Amino acid sequence: MIRLGVNVDHVATVRQARKIDIPDPVEAALLAERGGADGITVHLREDRRHIQERDVRLLRERVRTKVNLEMAVTPEMVRLAEKFGPDDACFVPERREELTTEGGLDVIAHKAKVNEAVKRLEEHAIRVSLFVDPETSQIEASREAGAHGVELHTGPYCDLSGDRSKELEKITAAASLARRLGLEVHGGHGLNYANVLPIARISEMVELNIGHSIVARAIMVGMEQAVREMKTLLIRARQGK
Repeated sequence: MIRLGVNVDHVATVRQARKIDIPDPVEAALLAERGGADGITVHLREDRRHIQERDVRLLRERVRTKVNLEMAVTPEMVRLAEKFGPDDACFVPERREELTTEGGLDVIAHKAKVNEAVKRLEEHAIRVSLFVDPETSQIEASREAGAHGVELHTGPYCDLSGDRSKELEKITAAASLARRLGLEVHGGHGLNYANVLPIARISEMVELNIGHSIVARAIMVGMEQAVREMKTLLIRARQGK
């Protein structure tokens, strides 16, 4: 069965718009678990634009499934991950001017830094994945870095409004390669209720991390129902429906 990780960053985005204490992403995470989430993902950005350190601490205390911390490969973030001890960590590229993460981590260009960060977190029993584009060289570099897995960047696939077959083929081939190399395969970025099924049908894919579309749906139907609807789609995908 494929796991659903629910990213609650944008619950915090709404909170930070007014700099008050509601809505609480921790409460949203607990509701997501009740709706069937297999894990909770948050991105603690260097500029703290949405998720705050307080959120990560409380999530670690209260989430019963698992906590996946997305983070930049910086000394500060590595220290914070060591402090909070999430179950999983996913290293992502980060630029302050971007609206959201754009493109995968260049593991090859930052080899020494990534290798050291992976080693430090795994010494704390934190499983590390690397958010990468579905490219052979980046996947091979991820294995060489000692990562537990990769999260394949699905953004280019999701951004297309027409034929997505070529992008889907790239992701499928990348997932197959990663699995052959012994890496656990995750996917994420831009996935929603309309485009998730083909990605969820990739047999090597064991986890999808989805945030914005679920939070947007939750505004209309509530967090539990929004998560339940997405989880139903993932189950359908694995049942061949």
